[in-house]
Amino acid sequence: MPRTRSLAWSELRIGVMTIVALIIAAVLIFTLTGASGFFWQRYPLKTRFLNVAGLGPGSPVRVAGVEVGTVKDIEFAGEQVDVMFEVKKDQRPRITDKSVATLGSVSLLGESAIDITPATNGTIVRDYGYVQAGRPKGSLSDVSEQATAGIEEITGLVREVRSGRGTVGKLMTDDRLYMELQAFAASANAVTAAITSGRGTIGRLVNDRATADALEASLKNLQDLTARLNAGEGSLGRLLKDDAFAESLNGATTNLQDLTGRLNRGEGTAGRLMTDSTLFDHLNSVSERFDQLVNRLNEGEGTVGQLLKDKQLYENINGAVTDFRAMLTEIKRDPKRYLNVRVSIF
Repeated sequence: MPRTRSLAWSELRIGVMTIVALIIAAVLIFTLTGASGFFWQRYPLKTRFLNVAGLGPGSPVRVAGVEVGTVKDIEFAGEQVDVMFEVKKDQRPRITDKSVATLGSVSLLGESAIDITPATNGTIVRDYGYVQAGRPKGSLSDVSEQATAGIEEITGLVREVRSGRGTVGKLMTDDRLYMELQAFAASANAVTAAITSGRGTIGRLVNDRATADALEASLKNLQDLTARLNAGEGSLGRLLKDDAFAESLNGATTNLQDLTGRLNRGEGTAGRLMTDSTLFDHLNSVSERFDQLVNRLNEGEGTVGQLLKDKQLYENINGAVTDFRAMLTEIKRDPKRYLNVRVSIF
């Protein structure tokens, strides 16, 4: 009987130790491999994507890049996919209605994960509540497709260059274009050498201090001129700054426009002269007659013409005028000699 009890106690101890070992092993496994902790330390959430891109149960869930949970289940919801996952309860204040869940990748191999942006200024999402899904990031396949397209474009570009198409292709295959480019480079070198040696206007400007000073003085004068204009000095400055002067000039321009309009309409003597052919013909006739009169005078015709041309007539008239002036002088000197007036009263 004592032997039976001893055997039972030994079996009981072995069983207890086995159970304790299993519990310790389970705790170690959860501690070393479980990022979400024990079930009482997690709470469930959901999100919805159009395409999960290979996401499956066990895929990591990250908040701000830190792994805090795992995906538990995936099921279709119409044309979309519902993803159920669990995260640590200590992340509850960081996952709110302002947070956004997007699909990310763990490595370059393309393993998918859920990335959640923390947002502490929103309302906390309840258990089994939905975290709004954001715009999906580019996956590795998208990057691969873009890289393939880029390589194809580069290959096509190299093919075109080799076939001589485009400027670069012609430069690599057309000897004439290469020679022209070489000649252009030589000309550019010659121009640079001329400038460096001080030849030409630009060369003098670069090398001659006096030319540079003259240009600087001209620029300074131009600055002074613009400053005076901005200050309203001078006629142009007043025109820019003085409204009264500008209005006066505008009035003068308006009057000039009115005058030209009247001339074009034939108003006034000048307008009639510009538009009325009769008045022009009359003035032309008067001018012709005046020319004839001047010609006759120059030829000595008539009394005035003879006076201009006949020297003897001129001298006779001049002598008569002289005698007449002498007689007037004698009369003024002794009027009684020439004027004898008798007055009788009866």
